Amino acid sequence: MKPSGQHLNLWQVFRVPIALAALSIFGLVTALLGDGVWDVIGAAALASSIAALLWALVARRR
Repeated sequence: MKPSGQHLNLWQVFRVPIALAALSIFGLVTALLGDGVWDVIGAAALASSIAALLWALVARRR
């Protein structure tokens, strides 16, 4: 984390949420349009959002 006296620019604030949104959209599209292995790839992409949430909750408790 940055010291409280420094400000974050727009890219530093929104790069992780944008990446998670893009990964979620990719997961939804592949799961809906593909079959077989594409379903697995889509489920893994969607599960990455849950994994990021769990990681953030654990990191915040420390």
